[in-house]
Amino acid sequence: MIYIERTPAAPLSECVRLLWYARAPRVGHRRERVLPGGSVEVIVNLARDFVWECPENGPERALPPSLVVGARSAYEIIDTSDMADLIGINFRPGGFAAFSPDAVDVFSEHSVSLEDAWGSAARTLRDRLREIPDPGTKLGALEGFLLETFRARLFRNEAVKFALHRLGRGPVPASVQRVAEEAGWSVRRFSQVFREQVGLAPKVWCRIRRFQRAVRQLHEGADMRWAELAVECGYYDQSHFANEFRAFSGIDATTYSARRSRWANHIPIE
Repeated sequence: MIYIERTPAAPLSECVRLLWYARAPRVGHRRERVLPGGSVEVIVNLARDFVWECPENGPERALPPSLVVGARSAYEIIDTSDMADLIGINFRPGGFAAFSPDAVDVFSEHSVSLEDAWGSAARTLRDRLREIPDPGTKLGALEGFLLETFRARLFRNEAVKFALHRLGRGPVPASVQRVAEEAGWSVRRFSQVFREQVGLAPKVWCRIRRFQRAVRQLHEGADMRWAELAVECGYYDQSHFANEFRAFSGIDATTYSARRSRWANHIPIE
């Protein structure tokens, strides 16, 4: 297996957290549960001309090979055969707005063909990446494409950046109403702009951020009781933590700890 990450340079780093490449043609399980992280991704399958969509209670369906994976408020299931030759972009919260012709919440909760967002440039990019044999060079070419195509748009909404900072500070964030007031907006207007820029409502984003804090603790093997972990991560109590964890992941925290893998947000299923 090959897995490489690349942190882009400025100004791309303002909107893109990292670029990644995976080559894993022989994975020991067929499917993985991917936990919601509150961000948008782009994935490009370089091995074949489709990506499997895997509903939990339905048949697989072939999607286009290049996708915008919108921000999600619950887990999704992926087929590991798609990881045979895969490259992707992980955007910072609010970062995909610089690359999207539409409000970011148009893509939320599902995956959309990248050509719907970037037109024929998406196909050209994929064809170019498939011709490059070296993974590191592929990532360099992807970074170059993003800079060349979107350089003039590489900034995030300042009010949303401020809100993300305030809502992301400490285990118990400021209330949405307080942050809206500090930004000089009504709660309704603030929530609308936040959702259009980030892809999720501010309260949902805060819940996912809290959930991700717990995921990181569990993935690192935190040695503490569930009640202590719940308080550490900003939950009211252990019951609140348990209910929220299952709502976002579809499994309980004990199952997550037993099945955790190399990546905090990927849980083997089969």
